[in-house]
Amino acid sequence: MVSTPPRRRVPVFHPVHLLLLGGVIALFLGGLLSDIGYARTYEIQWQNFASWLIAGGLVVAGAALVCALLGLMPSRRTRPALLHFVLLLATWIVGFFNALMHARDAWAGMPGGLVLSVIVFALAIVATWFAACPARAGGVQ
Repeated sequence: MVSTPPRRRVPVFHPVHLLLLGGVIALFLGGLLSDIGYARTYEIQWQNFASWLIAGGLVVAGAALVCALLGLMPSRRTRPALLHFVLLLATWIVGFFNALMHARDAWAGMPGGLVLSVIVFALAIVATWFAACPARAGGVQ
């Protein structure tokens, strides 16, 4: 009889890092919903909300980016960790350009700001997915 070791999942990231990623998703989602609210009502306060939420998302994403960089230590480096870091960096860069777009006049940044908010939110979701699915250890892959 052949015995195989049970598969277990090894957490790659610290729980604080995942908490920061949850904040990133919540803030960028709030920015996206505020942009949608502005597109439907043309009420300038929605644009102000979006600007502040995106700025907060950039701050929290910067802290999560530092944690992701620590996750790339040679002893813990895996393909999902590298993809997570690259996607989170892309999220931060596109989010920065989104913040610059929202710094313009409310109507001047309208179609571009909404499109960038959708892209930033999608990148944040994919980056968080790579952080949340841990690598397998033990057993046959």
